[in-house]
Amino acid sequence: MAGAFSHLEIVLIDAALAAGAAILDIYDQEIEVRHKGDDSPVTKADEAAEAIILAKLKKAAPDIPVVAEEQVAAGHVPEIGDCFFLVDPLDGTREFIARNGEFTVNIALIKDNVPVLGVIYTPAKGWLFFGDVSVGAYRAEVLDPRKSMDITKKSDMQVYQTCTGLVMVGSRSHKSKSDAAFVRPYQIDSRVAIGSSLKFCLLASGEADLYPRFGRTMEWDIAAGDAILTAAGGQVVDLEGKRFQYGKVINDDAPFANGYFIAGAGVDLAPGIASLKE
Repeated sequence: MAGAFSHLEIVLIDAALAAGAAILDIYDQEIEVRHKGDDSPVTKADEAAEAIILAKLKKAAPDIPVVAEEQVAAGHVPEIGDCFFLVDPLDGTREFIARNGEFTVNIALIKDNVPVLGVIYTPAKGWLFFGDVSVGAYRAEVLDPRKSMDITKKSDMQVYQTCTGLVMVGSRSHKSKSDAAFVRPYQIDSRVAIGSSLKFCLLASGEADLYPRFGRTMEWDIAAGDAILTAAGGQVVDLEGKRFQYGKVINDDAPFANGYFIAGAGVDLAPGIASLKE
């Protein structure tokens, strides 16, 4: 499997970079926004990026099913087994529309209900993050996202143990009373608001320590970030403290919808989970 992972690393990165180039072409134009059935926004960039990724994954790994956001939104839910891809072609569509640069391309490989490979690419900033849970995680930069696929400044990422002076990361638009309950046992020195799956990247790179999410997400939103954080030594758990699971085709919400989760980098999550139940 190690050899297959090495091959798929190249495939996933190539697909993410190609999708990113297509996104930037549209980013430079007037952005036309439509809304899906759940009222979430979608643009031509979402659809163009997904088409590129689907084509590349099908060519490289035709036997592995692909669960992709826009395909599922259109009613195309593939049959999956114990191994499948999760694709969010443009995570942070609202950030894309706002032109703040905090949008990403997310691709993950799921095996036995957990992410084992993940790539997150930030086209507007040229940031690339990759994780292989059997090897480790790294970050790199793309020299010129609009013209070149050359990758430079590659460096390993590893979380470290932290007890005090924690940094909590979250979304600008999603807050709840549960956040306050969860962080009660911790000394939080600062809070960082950032869009899309970049929250996971901050944890994996040692720039943040906690990311509790008590709001709706989909599996394709977080799988790549989960893989990268786990590969860097962090963890993603449910509200019982158990390893977060993927492949939830049938649930009470929608196919591949997530429950609440907590991501941590070198922090004992048990006190916060206990505080939620008080």
